[in-house]
Amino acid sequence: MEPLSAHGLPRLSWIDTLYSNFNYNTDGYDGDGAEDGKSQDSSETLPYIDESPTMSPQLCVSQGPDGEAVSPSPLEGDVEKGLEMKKLVLSGFLASEEIYINQLEALVLPMRPLKAAATSSQPVLTMQQIETIFYKIQDIFEIHKEFYDALLPSIQRWDEKVTVGHLFQKLASQLGIYKAFVDNYKNALETAEKCSQANNFFQKISETVSVKGPKDSKDSSTKSSMEDLLYKPIDRVTRSTLVLHDLLKHTPKDHPDFPLLQDALRISQNFLSSINEEIDPRRTAVTTPKGEARQLVKDGFLVEVSESSRKLRHVFLFTDLLLCAKMKKTAVGRHQQYECKWYIPLAVLTFQTLDDSDSCPSIQVLPEHEIEEMKMKISVLKNEIQKEKKAPKGQSRAERLRKKMNEQESWLLLQSPTIPFRIHNKHGKSYLFLLSSDYERAEWKESIQKLQKKDLQACVLSSVELQVLTSSCFKLRTVHNIPVTTNKDDEETPGLYGFLHVIVRSATGFQESANLYCTLEVDSFGYFVSKAKTRVFRDTAEPQWNEEFEIELEGSQYLRILCYEKCFDKSMLNKDDNEIVDKIMGKGQVQLDPQTVQSKNWHMDVIEMNGIKVEFSMKFTSRDLSLKRTPSKKQSGVFGVKINVVTKRERSKVPYIVRQCIEEVEKRGIDEVGIYRISGVATDIQALKLAFDTSKASTLFPSSVPLDTKDILVMLSDMDINAIAGTLKLYFRELPEPLLTDRLYPAFMEGIALSDPAAKENCMMHLLRSLPDPNLMTFLTLLEHLKRVAEKEPVNKMSLHNLGTVFGPTLLRPSESESAKGQHITCASDIWSHDVMAQVQVLLYYLQHPPISFAELKRNTLYFSTDV
Repeated sequence: MEPLSAHGLPRLSWIDTLYSNFNYNTDGYDGDGAEDGKSQDSSETLPYIDESPTMSPQLCVSQGPDGEAVSPSPLEGDVEKGLEMKKLVLSGFLASEEIYINQLEALVLPMRPLKAAATSSQPVLTMQQIETIFYKIQDIFEIHKEFYDALLPSIQRWDEKVTVGHLFQKLASQLGIYKAFVDNYKNALETAEKCSQANNFFQKISETVSVKGPKDSKDSSTKSSMEDLLYKPIDRVTRSTLVLHDLLKHTPKDHPDFPLLQDALRISQNFLSSINEEIDPRRTAVTTPKGEARQLVKDGFLVEVSESSRKLRHVFLFTDLLLCAKMKKTAVGRHQQYECKWYIPLAVLTFQTLDDSDSCPSIQVLPEHEIEEMKMKISVLKNEIQKEKKAPKGQSRAERLRKKMNEQESWLLLQSPTIPFRIHNKHGKSYLFLLSSDYERAEWKESIQKLQKKDLQACVLSSVELQVLTSSCFKLRTVHNIPVTTNKDDEETPGLYGFLHVIVRSATGFQESANLYCTLEVDSFGYFVSKAKTRVFRDTAEPQWNEEFEIELEGSQYLRILCYEKCFDKSMLNKDDNEIVDKIMGKGQVQLDPQTVQSKNWHMDVIEMNGIKVEFSMKFTSRDLSLKRTPSKKQSGVFGVKINVVTKRERSKVPYIVRQCIEEVEKRGIDEVGIYRISGVATDIQALKLAFDTSKASTLFPSSVPLDTKDILVMLSDMDINAIAGTLKLYFRELPEPLLTDRLYPAFMEGIALSDPAAKENCMMHLLRSLPDPNLMTFLTLLEHLKRVAEKEPVNKMSLHNLGTVFGPTLLRPSESESAKGQHITCASDIWSHDVMAQVQVLLYYLQHPPISFAELKRNTLYFSTDV
């Protein structure tokens, strides 16, 4: 008797030939090292195989002129052998049918108690969720149970008179149930995934579904995931069609079964053709030569460090392997193709830390100011493209600008990521990816670990198999383009530009007490960046943060929240600065819908993540509104009050709030990573604002020595340093007139644009002399402080350019009349217009200048006119 394949079907001679010609490499594949040996040409021994994008590579049944399926009948004299082969095919199919019925039953069994619980006081899922996830499963189970019960006795009393064609014909006629299942399949998977994240009990059910083993099997049951089981009906239709082909091959044309099997095959093929177009866009699987489904689970663009340089790769995660590919360069008009660089079977894939590795590729990290400069250039190009679109005959130039912007955005995507993601082949090499977001790294790691929970064997691919799999990636991929603006449709939303206020309120659903905190990420220029972090809430299962953050948005469309358990054990810290050793407890994201968040009122929301619920609120303020200056009506306090009024009242040269915030930052915040860039907690900032506004120094009846200075100092010493930095920024932002004044704004813009260094120096120094004394003294004080902060750039990652980007648009801003006259801001995405770039350049000019003395400036005033 011939050996059975994975289908339970006899392995025919051509399959044996195919397998014998495959070269296996148990260590996976590295495109640079190739495999041992070369694959032989087996084309002469292979039947026609369909490698169309809509279906897995499979056998094709030839068709007659009328489109009906035909198959060669057995040779005369081989009728008896054909009868035995037919029985063998049916026996194998019956065995696989038993396994399939057990898989369907494994889905049906939890459905019943879940429905019962849905009507109780403690439902696991709603009735609608149950109906969506298990849609048509009961019907499919009953169809195949009836088919199995009818086929079994026919095989048991097998002879030449037994007919089975009517059973297959009936089975094929019920494929309409499968059509309904296929239409709902994607929705079922998405609903199951969301329910698993929201409910721990259902997650356990869905990850370990018990499947009863065949009657004669040693294993009484096996474990499978609900996701895998829901794919079985889709895979079954294809396999049934292949079996019909084999049955026809071994059925004489004059046998009663032949026309019935032929009709069943015709119905099945028509059904597959009808759904191919529908399922092709979401096609997620190829079939291995052993008949097993290899599903695409996840794909995306990642930056790989290869030979000490960054390379953009398209990474594909299948159910049994991880494949890293790059797009081949093809001639104009030719179809794009992928080239496999390497792959690792999941059975031998591990995650590597620096401690596990003797050597690690050096990670090239560019200075942040170069990244910021590129962002500015991209934003200016966006603005120019919009203008060219409106101009007559501007399309050709707009296209050239688009091409240039695509190059710059691609450069940014390649250079920005810094978070390492290391994977290792137990029998081979290690590989290093760089990601921009801890959320993204966690997603890849979790997806791989989920697949590794299954009983995986180290898959091995020959060069032929690898070529077929790599070719299929083009159609299987779900991410088609790198995330740059030029790849988006003009109709797509450009995202939000301005400030998002987020209050992280509380979280529930933790199994035990822990030290918990959250981080917030938003997308910008095609990738995600971390923007804010709550304080650590110690030893609790129900943290109540109630912390507010102000996050700057640059074309953002999504907000992500990650919840961590803090690790205080220093022995667990990784040597790599970019590695986060704290455990991610949950993560989730929400889309920033402009209609929702642009309301004046706070929008309440909840993110559900692995059974954890994080409550938060948010509202959005456009950049124009956030920087809009309002005339001063206040006479008391310091925020929103003219700077000369404050200094006169305090009898000081520089406002008390500026001096104290600078002193505190230099005392304990100058080494803080991202100081002045990382958002402080808004509630802390508001508390400090209130304290400074109500201090004795800020009242109308001051004493020379404020009575509550000690209270302010104590409050500052206890406050998070990012909140103090945020308070200083807020003070300058809320001044009724920018520190460098409305009157001098046009002159600053003209001065920074001068080409001659000597002329620029004279002009820029002259403009400083023209400032009122309180403004000048405060500006010089802030200037020297920011220079001291930048001296610690290796530690705090804040360069002069970074600080100029943070403070420039706050200290220097056109007045409303100037803005209206020049139409400086034409649209929401014009955040990095020429004006904003110039504002940053003005501050950067003074930051890079040798120390500037107030006394020296004033001595030279005699030689210059103060008229501008």
